[in-house]
Formats: sequence, structure tokens, C-alpha cells
Amino acid sequence: MIYPNPLISGFYPDPSVVKVGEDYYLATSTFEYLPGIPIFHSRDLVSWTQIGNVVDRPGQLHSENVPTLGGAWAPTIRHRDGLFYVVVTDAMARGMLIFTSASVEGPWDDGILVKGIHGIDPDLAWGEDGTAYITYSGLDTTSGAEPGPHGGILQITVDLESGTPTSEPKQLWSGTGLKFPEAPHLYQHGDYWYLLIAEGGTERGHGISVARGNSPAGPFADGAGQGGPTNPILSARSTGREIQNTGHGDLVETPDGGWALIMLGMRPGGMTQAFSALGRETFITEARWENDWLVAEPVLLNPREGESVFETDFDEQTLSPQWISIRQFPAEVSSLSERPGWLTLTGDGSTLDDQRPALVGWRQQHPWATASVVIDPGTGLGGLSVRYDEDHHYEIEVGEGRVTARASVAGIRQTWTHDAPKGATTLSIDFIRSVGDSMLSALTSDIVVLSAGEGDDRFELARVDGRYLSQETAASFTGRVIGLYAVRGTVAFDSFRYAGKD
Repeated sequence: MIYPNPLISGFYPDPSVVKVGEDYYLATSTFEYLPGIPIFHSRDLVSWTQIGNVVDRPGQLHSENVPTLGGAWAPTIRHRDGLFYVVVTDAMARGMLIFTSASVEGPWDDGILVKGIHGIDPDLAWGEDGTAYITYSGLDTTSGAEPGPHGGILQITVDLESGTPTSEPKQLWSGTGLKFPEAPHLYQHGDYWYLLIAEGGTERGHGISVARGNSPAGPFADGAGQGGPTNPILSARSTGREIQNTGHGDLVETPDGGWALIMLGMRPGGMTQAFSALGRETFITEARWENDWLVAEPVLLNPREGESVFETDFDEQTLSPQWISIRQFPAEVSSLSERPGWLTLTGDGSTLDDQRPALVGWRQQHPWATASVVIDPGTGLGGLSVRYDEDHHYEIEVGEGRVTARASVAGIRQTWTHDAPKGATTLSIDFIRSVGDSMLSALTSDIVVLSAGEGDDRFELARVDGRYLSQETAASFTGRVIGLYAVRGTVAFDSFRYAGKD
């Protein structure tokens, strides 16, 4: 089978997947955005539908004041004895958590804290005797202590009902010596247990390495010089492949009885592959077993054909699960009933520079895309934005008779203004290829165009280089999010449309 790549496009990093019968379920990180930890479903590993979120109410994560880069890091989803488990780190906040639910669609419980354990990227596996093992990366983001040296790959046994560790952390195999050993996953296959990890950092040096042992507790060895693989078994480093940063993989059996690795990667654009506008996305590649070792194929670009379109007039009772907000839930900042047929947001004076703006967002999932919305600001102020974090965002907003486009990049700000049309106004953001005769024009990822109005009355306010809203420049762990937002007053939105293609 030839899989599409990306498998799930846009800001869906750190994927974990589990097969239950003929069904596949996949979870990803969300960091400071809520609802948290989206759950996708597939029957064929090709077509995926988001069916919910693990974190769908206040209190499950302590994300309301989490710093940028904090929040839901690297979930692992597993299933045993009729119960679904998601183990995750609420980084810079609550700690390592175990969520459970009898139904993958939810509701999920409030999460049990794994007591006294400070690490990231936790994995959950069970030994043949039913002992539960949590294997994790020894980076402390939750104790409040000053960051120390990386602790390598660690493991505990745990009581899943109470979250109480039943053993002291022990060191496992931590890779070949590359930086940041992380994203461990344990699997039993044949006569061996296999430990899969990422190493090399989540940037261009990212890769997947493997070791094996006779039990889930190890000891693990990579078999170097004894017929084992050359680690990392998967990496795009120092290649010209269109998908880079490949790593943080989870292994799953395919519908035809084969194997696949699902992992994160990035699609850097520009002549020198320098800027990844969409951040870390979910990709897939075929894997197989040779001489009791795992072998993986390179991760190759295979985009889905045609244009992807999402449209809504906000006539529904609730927002679909793809909508997200920053450190709060969409329902906390928006309403579909206050003005039926419109989505209303009420601003409290917070701007996109602040940590908790009144914003409801939709991920940009394609490098070439357009987003538009009809806005009625009333006596308020609000608009349409594309955001990476509070230091990196472009927006076009309307209020008090003016349309303002703005680019904010690490404290540097530029604005453009124009008289606003009367009544409701269409605001648009287009993501287009850079056009120019110089080599400089070919280096960037894309150009972001900020416009207002429709048809012959449409006017463009600004064209801004997209490289400043990329993972390499902003350096946040998320991706671009297209946001409807209000700064002050009650602002109403209608006819949101997103269309994109690869």
C-alpha cells in the first residue's frame, strides 16, 4: 500500500497510534492549546477522522497559565482489557498523567498523576504478567527545579489505578550518544522486547533508533557489530528529502499484516529547505522485520490530490472538535447562541501579544491555502489572524471604521491601515508562493497576503514574508493556527472558509 504523506497535515505533532481490532486510533500533542490531545480514527491507516479530544473540560490539564512550549507533550495511546489509556506529560504544569476511558470518544477521566516522576514522552506497556511499565525521557519540566542535565531513557513500574510508582526509576538504553534521547516505545515481537527511541533532537538531526532485550525491563542492546541495525534506522538528516526532522515514531501492524511507523516530520520550504511553515506534522512509512530487527523505509512525500475545503456558517449547536483556543476552551471565549447563525467572541482588551486572547482557531494544514471570514465588529474590534505564538503573528482586523493589517515578529511590528467598508466585512488571508527574479525571493517558505472586501471591492493591505511564522524562526513547538479573535466588545463572525492544497 502507498500511504499519503503527510498522513495528518498541519500542527499535529508527536503522534502515537494503537490498533484495536480492525480500528486504529491516533493521538497527538497540543501544548498550550485546548481542547487537548485530539483523537483520530481510521480503518485503513489512510483516511483519518478526528472523533474527539481527551482533554475537553477545565481541570484535566493545568494549561490556563502554562508558559509557551508547555502543556500536553507527547501522549501515548494504548488499549488493554476494554480500557483506553493515554499517558502524557502536562509540561510546566500538572506533571505526568494517565487518562483512561472505556470509550475512545470519551468522556475521559480527570487524569491520575504519576506521583513523584518528572519526565517527558511517557510510554505505557504491560509485561506478560500484567505489570505496567512507564518508560520515559528524563527531562524534568514539572518539578519546578532549574533545568538540569538530560537523564536519558528511564523506566518505572506503576499502579495504574493510583498512579503510584512500584519501583524506582532505572536507566535503560539511551541510544547511540546523540542528543535528547526521547520518545521511547516498548513492543514485544517474537522472542524479544524492542525499545524504540528518538534521538538527535527534534530538529534536522532527528531520527529513530532501536535496541532489543529479553524482557520489558531490559537490559537492551542495539546489537552493534553483532548483526544489529545501523542506528538510527530512520532519519532524513543530511539528505535532500522533502520531509525532514523525521522521528518520534510509534510502530503499528497494518491491515494487511505488515508494519508501519507513524512519526512526526516537517516539510521545509524555500530553495534551501530552511523554513517549515506548518510546524511538525504526522507522517507514515513502511517497516518490516529482518533477522529479528526492525527496518524502516525512508519517509517520502506523497501529498493527497486535489483541494481540501472546510466551510461553516456557524449554524451548528457546537463547534467541531478541530477548533482550538489558547490556554482556554473555545466555549469559554465564544458563543453560537448569542447571535444565532454567527459565532460571537467578546474581547477583554487582550491582544494577540497576550497569553489568553479571545481567539478560536483552525490549523493551517497546507502550504498553499486561503482563509476568509465575514466579520461584523459592531462597536468592538476583532479580526482574522495567523498565529505561531504571542511573539509571532500576522492579522487583519476591523473596528471603529478602520481596517488594520499587522505583522508582529519578535517585538518588531509594522501596520497598514485602510478605511473599512460599511457593515459586515470579509477578511482574507492567503498563503501563496513567493514570486521574484532574485535568489532571495526563492529562499522563503511563502508569502502571506492580508486583504479585506470581496470581488471588485477587495483591497490588499499587505504582503508579508512567511518565513517569520515558521518552526525554525519562531522556535515554538506548535504550528500555524488561523484565528478568529476579538480584542474588545462583542464581535460576530460568519461564513468561515478554509481551502488548501499541497
